[in-house]
Amino acid sequence: MSLPAATRNRWNIAGGGPVEIADLGAAVLIVPADGDALRHLLADAIDEAGGYAALAANVAAEDPDLA
Repeated sequence: MSLPAATRNRWNIAGGGPVEIADLGAAVLIVPADGDALRHLLADAIDEAGGYAALAANVAAEDPDLA
């Protein structure tokens, strides 16, 4: 798989390197592989959204069947 040059340069893998891929069904997420890249990306997103409890409360409010 080829990544755009700007992405390879930003991730410091201009000469090639490992990436992690997550197939989300309607989209594919590609991140540089640093061992736990996807885990860190998810944890950062949860923190930025107010934490797990806040996200769970929002989901429960929107769809009580998931609570």
